[in-house]
Amino acid sequence: MDKPVENYWQKRLGEVKKALEDNNFEVFLADNAADASKIVQEEILPRTGAKTVSWGGSMTFIATGLYNSIKDNPNMEILDTFNKSLSGEEKIELRRRSLLVDLFITGTNAITEMGQLVNLDMIGNRIGGITFGPKHVVILVGRNKIVSDLEDAMYRIKNYVAPTNSMRLDMKTPCVKTSHCEECKSPDRICNTWTITEKSFPKGRVKVVLINEDLGL
Repeated sequence: MDKPVENYWQKRLGEVKKALEDNNFEVFLADNAADASKIVQEEILPRTGAKTVSWGGSMTFIATGLYNSIKDNPNMEILDTFNKSLSGEEKIELRRRSLLVDLFITGTNAITEMGQLVNLDMIGNRIGGITFGPKHVVILVGRNKIVSDLEDAMYRIKNYVAPTNSMRLDMKTPCVKTSHCEECKSPDRICNTWTITEKSFPKGRVKVVLINEDLGL
């Protein structure tokens, strides 16, 4: 067989797409980060008619280039929660307001072969936006986030995603030193609230862009 790795990922992503669609998510397949950006800007954004847009923390969102493409759009009100010039209080207030936008864009920590989104947050604005508030949600997810089941998802998040994110953010947590979860009580702990999104409600509210590249943590 020619291109076995490409064939493997096409088949696996297709199976996850079907599982997500069975759970009422709207799903798009993207060949790479640039293709994902095109899908969001040319297909999803126009159909939602969004006038207000915001986002939750996501390295994949940054990697697609969508942040730079959207943040200065003069035709929409952008609630830029990544704006480094804001004070801590201003950032929190903007995150609160972002829960009522027309379109919320973010990533996911893991996605199971059963079509479930699994996330663990420090503050909760990202999972809050996924769960309720914004009229439409776009989840950008690299193929490396796919896991077999919920147990695998939770292990991946606690023992890989959380430690590497803590390192990236220069948090003072034990996992930064040990590289795995210590069930700490640190003030910098980023593992505070779990969500498992089994289905999209209403149907199609949550739109998942599966990207055939390794992106994010």
